[in-house]
Amino acid sequence: MTSTTPRTTPDAPEAALGNYGDKVLAVEPGGNEFIPPEARHGKPRGLFWTWTAPNLEFATIFLGIIAVLYFGLSFWQAIAAMAIGNLLGALAHFVLSARGPLHGVPQMVLGRLGFGYRGNILPAAFMTVMCGVGWFATNSVSGALALNTLFGLPSVLALIIIVLAQTGFAFCGHNLVQGFERLAAPVLAVVFVLAGIFIFRDADLGMPAADGGAGLGGFLLTLGAAFGYTAAWTPYAADYTRYLPVNVSKFQTGFFASSGLFVSTTALMTIGAASVTIGADADLSPTDAFTGSLPSWVANLTLLAIAIGAVAANAINLYSGAMAFVTMGFTMSVGIQRAVVTAVFGVVGFLVAWWALADAAANYETFLLIVAYWIGPWLGIVLADQLLRRGRPVAGLLYDTKYTNWGGLVSFVVALVVSVALFANQERYVGWVAEAVPELGDIAFFIGFLIAFGGYVLLCRNKVNRDYAHI
Repeated sequence: MTSTTPRTTPDAPEAALGNYGDKVLAVEPGGNEFIPPEARHGKPRGLFWTWTAPNLEFATIFLGIIAVLYFGLSFWQAIAAMAIGNLLGALAHFVLSARGPLHGVPQMVLGRLGFGYRGNILPAAFMTVMCGVGWFATNSVSGALALNTLFGLPSVLALIIIVLAQTGFAFCGHNLVQGFERLAAPVLAVVFVLAGIFIFRDADLGMPAADGGAGLGGFLLTLGAAFGYTAAWTPYAADYTRYLPVNVSKFQTGFFASSGLFVSTTALMTIGAASVTIGADADLSPTDAFTGSLPSWVANLTLLAIAIGAVAANAINLYSGAMAFVTMGFTMSVGIQRAVVTAVFGVVGFLVAWWALADAAANYETFLLIVAYWIGPWLGIVLADQLLRRGRPVAGLLYDTKYTNWGGLVSFVVALVVSVALFANQERYVGWVAEAVPELGDIAFFIGFLIAFGGYVLLCRNKVNRDYAHI
């Protein structure tokens, strides 16, 4: 087994940043390299807007819609389930975001601690496909439908416009992505608050749940979907804090990132749940149904906000998805690797979104639950590793191609397989336990987290101690 002595700075090339600094209209050089202290900039409070903007979009609203319309909850039951799921996801985001300034590397590079350099390829691949492509396609569909309704554009043309805009932001990289999020967030917030006022004016918040309610199963399905949505951002966390100066407050970094995430997701999911109580034509597209009860001028503003929100979400999805792909260890020119991968993923995401246009509602519901399945075990490994290594240096392990931690990979795979096989509960697959006890809903993400966390502590405690035996 390889023995590695950790150091205080990564044994890796620093990003070839040149005079990139805090320039916004510039292509970020490099890929997943360590950001040196002299290239750091920014303040933690900007993270509130960074994590608010990507959730001010229709995908967030639609989760509130399906909680009432498909999972059978009343408005108040849906709010409780979604708030708990969002809070759990935001707490995890707090912990992971706070590590970025200290280590100066992307989140998936930090993931090598729990999985080893080669073992980390599996979760990085999951993130690349599920987030860099899956979320990209999902949000592109909602943005395209909004443009289609607002301007009468053909769906494919609307999709091309959305994809080109968000790929352009992600191609330029970190500073432009962050700058766009901070500009878009206040504008989107005003529009959705305005739409929310009219929706709550007409909503029947006391409307009973459909068919007497879905009980605990529907509650847990909603909680899991909300957690899957919010926690899906956690593999991105350090990507947007690694440029902050090393001496910034960890608490402020985690707080502003997680609070922007929690406030935005909970607010828009609440608006979505309320909109169902108004009633809408079931034959309309999801975006048309949501805006159908609004005054025409508010509806038009909301559709435009939905399109802009899709771009805000996918600029981050595509940027971090490409970062995860680069972290898998493929040999490419440092100066172009992230930008080239971003462009390729933009094309792939477009093709997937084009296919998903046919049945956006069904595809979105399934996708939300699938996202949560791998996020739970991944979080279990990452947080358990962070607990075992607390107060210890890790920099020397991050880019060591010989560093292994197979116990982490085994714990992840076992947790993923067992949790899905036994507890998954969705239209395309129902686990053995979920089928026998349907009242459980879908708790695969919880079970996956617990198995992974416990398995890592049992299998890797001694291994982690050996990593520091020669210090």
